[in-house]
Amino acid sequence: MRGHHWLTGTRSAVLVEVPADAVPILRAFGPAPADPSAAADAAVAVGPAQAQASVDGPLALDLLPMHATGFQGAPALRGAFADGTGWAPRLSRVHTVVDGRGLTTVADDPDTGLRLHLELALDVHDVLTARAAVTNLRGRDGEDGAHDLPAATPGLGRPSGRPPTPDDYHLDALRITVPVGDQAREVASFAGRWIREFHLQRQPWGIGRIERVNVRGRTSHEDPPLLLAGSARFGQETGWVWAVHLGWSGNHELRADRTADGFAYLQAAEHLHPGEVVLRPGETYVTPTVYAVASDRGMNGVSDAFHAHVRARPVHPRTPRRVTLNTWEAVYFDHDPQRLAALADAAGDVGIERFVLDDGWFLGRRDDTAGLGDWYVDPQVHPDGLAPLAEHVRERGMQFGLWVEPEMVNPDSRLFRDDPSVALTRTSGPTTRHQHVLDIARDDLGAYLRERLDALLDETGAGYLKWDDNRDHVAAEHGGVAATHAHVVALYRLLDDLLAAHPGLEIESCSGGGGRVDLGILARTHRVWTSDCNDPIERQAIQRGASLLLPPELLGAHVGPAVSKTTGRTTSLALRLATAFFGHLGVEWDLLAASEHDRDVLGRAIALHRDWRDVLHGGRVVRVDHPDEAALVHGVVTAERGLFSYCQVHSSDWARPAAVRMPGLEPRRRYRVELVDVLTDPPAGGRPPAWYERGHVEVSGAHLADHGIALHAHHPETATVIQAVAVA
Repeated sequence: MRGHHWLTGTRSAVLVEVPADAVPILRAFGPAPADPSAAADAAVAVGPAQAQASVDGPLALDLLPMHATGFQGAPALRGAFADGTGWAPRLSRVHTVVDGRGLTTVADDPDTGLRLHLELALDVHDVLTARAAVTNLRGRDGEDGAHDLPAATPGLGRPSGRPPTPDDYHLDALRITVPVGDQAREVASFAGRWIREFHLQRQPWGIGRIERVNVRGRTSHEDPPLLLAGSARFGQETGWVWAVHLGWSGNHELRADRTADGFAYLQAAEHLHPGEVVLRPGETYVTPTVYAVASDRGMNGVSDAFHAHVRARPVHPRTPRRVTLNTWEAVYFDHDPQRLAALADAAGDVGIERFVLDDGWFLGRRDDTAGLGDWYVDPQVHPDGLAPLAEHVRERGMQFGLWVEPEMVNPDSRLFRDDPSVALTRTSGPTTRHQHVLDIARDDLGAYLRERLDALLDETGAGYLKWDDNRDHVAAEHGGVAATHAHVVALYRLLDDLLAAHPGLEIESCSGGGGRVDLGILARTHRVWTSDCNDPIERQAIQRGASLLLPPELLGAHVGPAVSKTTGRTTSLALRLATAFFGHLGVEWDLLAASEHDRDVLGRAIALHRDWRDVLHGGRVVRVDHPDEAALVHGVVTAERGLFSYCQVHSSDWARPAAVRMPGLEPRRRYRVELVDVLTDPPAGGRPPAWYERGHVEVSGAHLADHGIALHAHHPETATVIQAVAVA
């Protein structure tokens, strides 16, 4: 389908040029055109000049850039046949179909026997999705391939047992390439570690390549798969920003590259270890989905698109998000049934809606050195099983949930002692948290986990699983061959099977906190545990970063005790509540040890959360570019209501805070603005602004966006939450 085409969303569009018998070229990715019919002239207008001292003829950055065309960046396909051939394919037989908001391309190199598929679509939420596939056609006629993207070959990534042949294709990488505009002068990525995830870091982008590579076997705390490029000094509310995310829960590589001949692009791919994927003749590898957004409204425009896309997915929760109590920091491994029942009573009294029994309930699990793999209720701790506790929880009006870590095994477990080969990671290598990765892609182990989890769900009536994964892959292999790819595929299959067998079941993705946060795992789970850190000061930055990709209803955020178990910091209850309030609210606190006053305040906050839940979990997230770097400001808004948080993270250079803008409300409507007492710390001193004495003020949405409101002086590490409700 030769020609020029606009793929249009609502605010964004992709301009695609389809040459004759060549791979399509993405000419522009940005705001939707006023006249989509003028695609040809638009493509001509932005078609680049030919650089001197380069290959003769036009050199374009197409959607499958290859070394054989003269492209000097990272090629879309990297690999070779066992005899060394096929390392630089030239796609000479190409067929493309453009249909509505998407296109599919089939491209063959008949000389080497390789076929590539590419699938691209822009949805109404302005998210561009892309997948690619490579098929080994050696020994095939090459004419029987369907135009649609093929399915991946089952079992790919597991040793086959047959001797290798020269016709085996050893795949190193298949990358999705997203060209970006010349305005992009900075790159931003997310870094972190356990209890300090999703911290944005920025750097200038000149000529050259910026890479983030993750080889930890899970999405990781350190290198979450989200990369941005933007105009100089782009912010939350302003500037051009392009973003790519890889929806994959294993190893990955992200790349921002600007070549000397003027091409600028982002790339995303699964990172494959040597020999991890070998395609025999007829076999196909399919990439994870890449999600891309172009925004001319800063990072808020990026999250607008991602949030709308995520909320439209079929797996997205449609029922109100239950306020959850998780028992971990309340009892750790001390599972006394009477104390747990009393904790459930205290939870019910403050309005908790889900009670999750965390680690420590199964065979031999008195600490973290033993028991993983033995998924049976420990009769020494729960002599009557978990059914009595689960029934007691339901009698108090709450849903019962259970913590599991099925992908891991302790050496001190029956499962491992009976057969050490169950470990995917080398048993001669180091353990982490006294555990190995379990080889869940093995048919017998996959069947064992399905049977045990099915039985536990049936025995307890649990409607919720907190699914943990607490260690990285270190030399994860099966039969000596790298096996992280196969592990992730098996994980997805196991989750899909459980959800199909238990309609209504919800699963939380936890991986030592925020170590597995991506749209691949969220295609089959219903929230993430954003971080093991409940310190609200740390959480302010963590949740701010994670909110670029995920809406608040998917970000588990819990109120902990006054002294954080992970940092030792002491904070006020108002700050802890104000921080957790803007996510999927929960409690990680021994309520039996909390004061009557604190339990009363917590109950009032939970009731308030229910009143605001439709806004918090359905409204637009707005992160504000505030002039004082000592404070963080964000909110969630609808046309009728808005709720904004001002957090004084540390001491400020200013004696009084800068006015807090509240963008996103309807400009011409008037709003009644007032403080939310239960989520607001008392003033630091001095005289508060005049509107405090009245208790409220009524101003337009335009005023709130442009000028904001004055606040009282703040001590460091305090919170103020402001609500705006439409009155006219």
